[in-house]
Amino acid sequence: MRQNELTRLNQYRIMWVFVFFDLPTENKTDRKHAGKFRKCLQQDGFAMMQFSIYIRHCNSRQNADVHIHRVKSVLPPKGEVIVFTLTDKQFGMMEFFKGESVTKRPDTPQQLELF
Repeated sequence: MRQNELTRLNQYRIMWVFVFFDLPTENKTDRKHAGKFRKCLQQDGFAMMQFSIYIRHCNSRQNADVHIHRVKSVLPPKGEVIVFTLTDKQFGMMEFFKGESVTKRPDTPQQLELF
């Protein structure tokens, strides 16, 4: 295969895991659960995209499934959590705006993952 074909295939193999959540924070217990959930996401390598949206870059569908399973294992008792994946190609087609100006999309992490 040529380099262009390999790059194109990798764009469909590499995955981004998104976690959207809306958690209650009316009382101290709810705030504790919400904070613990955010902390668990960060410890698993998720980065905050917006306050209740976290994303994580994964090298394959299998790796994404591992992280999705971890999210499911720490779900808070109340609130709503949505987990979904996009390919790197789909993620690359997203447009990001701050106010009325277009902003640069987050960089693909250049990290070595050991598991």
